[in-house]
Amino acid sequence: MDATLIKALQLVLSLSLLVALHEGGHFFFSKLFHVRVEKFFLFFDPYFHLFSTKDKWFTRLFPKFKDKETEYGIGWLPLGGYVKIAGMIDESMDTEQMKKPVQPWEFRAKPAWQRLCIMVGGVLVNFLLALFIYIMILFAWGEQYIPMKDMSMGFQFNEQAEKLGFRDGDIVLAADGRELKKWDASVFRAVSEAREVTVMRQGGEVTIPMPEDMNMLEMLKAVPPFMMPVVPSVLDSVMPGMPAYEAGMRKGDRIVAMDGKPVATWNDFDQIMRVRMERLAAGCSPKDSADLRRAVVVYQAQGRGAVDTVRLQLTPEYQLGVVKQSLLDYYEPLQVDYGFLASIPAGIAFGWDVLSGYVSDLQYLFTSDGAKSVGSFITIGSIFPPTWDWLAFWETTALLSLILAFMNILPIPALDGGHVLFLIGEIILRRPPSEKFLERAQVVGMVLLISLMVLACYNDIMRFIL
Repeated sequence: MDATLIKALQLVLSLSLLVALHEGGHFFFSKLFHVRVEKFFLFFDPYFHLFSTKDKWFTRLFPKFKDKETEYGIGWLPLGGYVKIAGMIDESMDTEQMKKPVQPWEFRAKPAWQRLCIMVGGVLVNFLLALFIYIMILFAWGEQYIPMKDMSMGFQFNEQAEKLGFRDGDIVLAADGRELKKWDASVFRAVSEAREVTVMRQGGEVTIPMPEDMNMLEMLKAVPPFMMPVVPSVLDSVMPGMPAYEAGMRKGDRIVAMDGKPVATWNDFDQIMRVRMERLAAGCSPKDSADLRRAVVVYQAQGRGAVDTVRLQLTPEYQLGVVKQSLLDYYEPLQVDYGFLASIPAGIAFGWDVLSGYVSDLQYLFTSDGAKSVGSFITIGSIFPPTWDWLAFWETTALLSLILAFMNILPIPALDGGHVLFLIGEIILRRPPSEKFLERAQVVGMVLLISLMVLACYNDIMRFIL
């Protein structure tokens, strides 16, 4: 099956689950407090829908649904979902209902604390769902990672890091005294926020003071990266028919130089290729483009000290045709298994760390680079693996559930958080805001959300074009 289709199917399944359960949270508390729910839809249904329990064919097959107060259905616009709660100003903008006398089964007839529970129901379900998924992941699969302290070859640092005091080969151990347990993106966050970083250098610990203006986004985007694990430039395999294979390179050989520049690690190799691609992207003549495909590679064949120099031509996609060795070729990952009871606190702690990291990273959203990183469903879909992997699927779904919970609780009109803000104000001031104010706030919130969606779609289109 095509990788794009697999990603799309995972995205639809994940979002359908998250949206249905989110709206189910609102639905549960509405029913608990005897508030009428007129519609429960997965996806939006402007003008028409794909399925509804009020369809004539459905009510003929199941007559009992004809008089049910809630219409269940599936819309055609996969941008979320909704429950239409009677007596509430929401995205349906049903102001005609609000002009009628208040009924005891309406949202507006209920005490503020009950309405508050209804509005936070969706966020609560998404948050608890994420924690439940993380608990089940640890129980079913456990946790596997390469401990930072075991990465004996250390890290390779860029010029910015070297100016701060880091040296190639350093093993990063702790940030502000807190041990960095495993190598992943959270290491960049910890280092960027730390006032001091502890590294192991030549058998002894060294403390490196950090400036206050470190920016994690800039660290991640730096070329070459701020820090990367050292992986020797040894070939895991060579693709038959590709330039490297035709030049005589084989599995186990090691690249020691390219284009006259020394290569000791795959980071060195990537930097050389990156410079080549930047020259290509900057625009050049057909002759220059052909020249960029020519490469001089010096490699050491496995099992002998002699080196060979070969001149070859990269593919039209500027590929050499080699597969790199990875960290797993040098380090044995640590497998930590959890019993059911042990997985509960571990899963909660893991989920809380993920949420804390996400909230911390939101500060970069308001920078120019952060705004460019906003994406729509294409970006979200890209984080799913190209093959169907249930572990990766559930990890991604749990992350999206936390994001959905946090974004919905933001105090923005049209989101759950906006309604919560107004309800808290009502409880404090002991009087509700006017319906006119709520209508205008809902419009403002919807404009903001639509603008954000337009920005996300624009970014996705530009990424696709470029």
